[in-house]
Amino acid sequence: MAAKSANLYVRIEPDVKEQAESILSALGIPASNAINMFYKQIILNRGLPFEVKIPTAKPVNVAELTEAELNAELEKGYADMVAGRTKPVRQAFADIRKDYGI
Repeated sequence: MAAKSANLYVRIEPDVKEQAESILSALGIPASNAINMFYKQIILNRGLPFEVKIPTAKPVNVAELTEAELNAELEKGYADMVAGRTKPVRQAFADIRKDYGI
């Protein structure tokens, strides 16, 4: 393993830093290790290791829907189910466990 001797100085929003470090602490990962992992993923992916884009549609907030809009969303879900564009919840969770090694 290479010696860690390079320094990185960044300015970040205090709230973002606090929240991220709280999560990293719960995971037992020092912030410097997380940043090192992020940089290694950038190298491996030859770019950011995640998509950076503006979503085409906002997530649906069910609490703000009218009854007609809610029914329309339910119909879309039903149409996806009938067309086979869904998977059983057990399979979805099994896929998540497999993908993340949990």
